[in-house]
Amino acid sequence: MIAYQKYLLDNGMVVLTHEAWDTPLATINLLYNVGARDEDPSRTGFAHLFEHLMFGGTDRVPDFDAVVSSLGGENNAYTNNDHTNYYITLPAQSLATALMLEADRMEGLSLTQKALEVQQSVVIEEYNQRYMNRPYGDRWLLLRPLCYHAHPYRWPTIGADIRHVSEATLDDVRAFHSKHYRPDNAILSIAAPMRHNEMIRLVEEAWCSGSSPWEGNRAYAAERTYPAEPLQTEARRLVVKRHVPSMSIDLAWPMGDRFDDDFRACDLLSDLLGNGKSSRLYDRLVRPSRLVSEADACITGDAGPGLMLLTAKLHEGVPADEAAEALRREAYALADSMVDLEELCKVQNKYEVTHAYSQYKAADRAFALCYHTWLGDTSLVNTEPEHYRIIDPARLHRAAQRLFVPTHENLLIIDNESD
Repeated sequence: MIAYQKYLLDNGMVVLTHEAWDTPLATINLLYNVGARDEDPSRTGFAHLFEHLMFGGTDRVPDFDAVVSSLGGENNAYTNNDHTNYYITLPAQSLATALMLEADRMEGLSLTQKALEVQQSVVIEEYNQRYMNRPYGDRWLLLRPLCYHAHPYRWPTIGADIRHVSEATLDDVRAFHSKHYRPDNAILSIAAPMRHNEMIRLVEEAWCSGSSPWEGNRAYAAERTYPAEPLQTEARRLVVKRHVPSMSIDLAWPMGDRFDDDFRACDLLSDLLGNGKSSRLYDRLVRPSRLVSEADACITGDAGPGLMLLTAKLHEGVPADEAAEALRREAYALADSMVDLEELCKVQNKYEVTHAYSQYKAADRAFALCYHTWLGDTSLVNTEPEHYRIIDPARLHRAAQRLFVPTHENLLIIDNESD
């Protein structure tokens, strides 16, 4: 259980504190309610570009990383389609400095032409290295627009076209910053060996804002409206040739959003299919070693309409359609008949173990507090396993029938291009 207190600053920022007496370190986690789905279709990649720009410094602190490093700390960030997350972990006695750093760059980031050009170059190089010059690197650049035709999930965080980043102007990024990087669009959590009242006092000093205890919830993740994805009415297929070690296939089906009644059931379905060596895909496709060398299943876990994804790498000479049919057969078997209770309990137990381990480190607890608050119910940080435990075989079966529909299928084949 994560014990926490929640506050609302006068400037609109939600703050959560967790007394973490099992560590000498303090972690602050700052989650901004902005991701790739919040971008203009003609200006994609900005959320990720801004993740880089946020380390560019301010007039007060020109070198953010150098200050954190000098204090014996570390920091990093990531961007996905839904949100952008930053963290700093450092000795607890330096917590006040870390909070000052975050408040300073939220309000006083140096957005200059030189800083923009530097980070544009960094992002373009990342695009080339991770997406263009790596086997299977452009997989999501291909898969997302295959599965989504209207929703902004149709482009990955790097952007739909890297020219959107390379052609970004200073006015563009300043407008993006003023729109999204505000206290009332952010959630801050702290995990430290310190009393709650001391942590919130340091936050008030850093942001020059008063606070009050807050027991409410705000569903940041669901408060904006995005273009609705039309119901898919026929199967889709895309075949490309790349310099890859072996042919790969991806089978994807659209599923509900993070608030859908079947979300957790779909998560368990993906575990039944692909979680570990006792999963159905491993036991029936990989272990016999006839068609595929590896296979997996997962859900994207997006706040908006997500995907159930089955993937495989094929042995040489195996036709793509034969391997795809084998994957498809395992998926549709879950829609045809109910799993037995023992198999379901196995994946439920695995989920609970994973959930427990995900909160082992104080830094992970700080993130979990931010994430579940962003979803709209902070208490889920402790109660989520209960929601998974009550799913029974009948409910799982209904979710599979709703999910695995032939006309909703998306198939991506990345074939090996001969030299």
